[in-house]
Amino acid sequence: MIAPHFMYKPARPSSVLKFSELRIAVLEGGPGSEREVSLRSGANVAGWLQQAGAAQVIRVDVQDENFLLPSDTDLAFNSIHGVLGEDGVLQKILEHRAILYTGEGVRGSELAFDKILTKKRLDERGIDSPAYEVIAVDQLPTLPLPFVVKAPCQGSSVGVHLVRDADGIAPAMRDVAKYGDQALIERLISGQELTVGIVGDLALPIVMIKPKQDFYDFKNKYPWLNPAGAADHFCPAPLAERLTAQIQELSLAAHRALGLETYSRVDLLMDADQRPYVIEINTIPGMTESSLLPEAGRAIGMEPPELCRRIVELSLARQNVSLL
Repeated sequence: MIAPHFMYKPARPSSVLKFSELRIAVLEGGPGSEREVSLRSGANVAGWLQQAGAAQVIRVDVQDENFLLPSDTDLAFNSIHGVLGEDGVLQKILEHRAILYTGEGVRGSELAFDKILTKKRLDERGIDSPAYEVIAVDQLPTLPLPFVVKAPCQGSSVGVHLVRDADGIAPAMRDVAKYGDQALIERLISGQELTVGIVGDLALPIVMIKPKQDFYDFKNKYPWLNPAGAADHFCPAPLAERLTAQIQELSLAAHRALGLETYSRVDLLMDADQRPYVIEINTIPGMTESSLLPEAGRAIGMEPPELCRRIVELSLARQNVSLL
């Protein structure tokens, strides 16, 4: 069940913790457009952490920045996708309260969540990503059609529009304006949708995604929210060994380019010439029953409880705490 709020009294964390003694608060929900997905992720994560052997796991429905935690919490497991959870805000709050937490730190979270900042960093590091421009939402794109219009700071493909003709520009820009005053315009790469989970220094097997309708948008990612939406996943992706290695190396390079240390999911598109392009990097990947990171872990025998334990271990190491 979802926990009530408790007052948190931070204590100085030990430099060594035992997983079997951890009292973990799973943070879920959030105020953003991905709230329902986050609640689903949180429920799964809580169950997997219990299976992995954590001493106590309690779910906390985070409505806004004024959330409270049980007073004996050792670690906050962040399962909040998008706004608040993935953009550096939650990380700042937890650090201010001296609470250990999973995932990336403030700077890595801010950088990966902002698609414009991500594009600039990928460019600086010479990592292939589609050509782009940044414009105000009341301007018209100058990139030639077809292109993709994106809200810079949303997840799960919220505020993403594939624009193939001039009639689609105005509706796309109006929708993106709901989320801010800037729009990211990217050259449309027509090709195969791929994703690579990164856990520490390990690139998991590639997942190939074939949406049954349009592209891998919100309804296709989470079919329980819209039964009409669905996609087929293939993991490991049926690609040649050399190409597989190239895509995994590119994904690791993108992860590292943003200074990420714990885990992420790198989304890519591969064109007809089998050239892969990094599209975005997610620092709080979904943990639902249709999510791609757990699926990739299973492909190498890393079941979700082990994956969650590994995330805890890597996250604590980033904060100079060892896990036994």
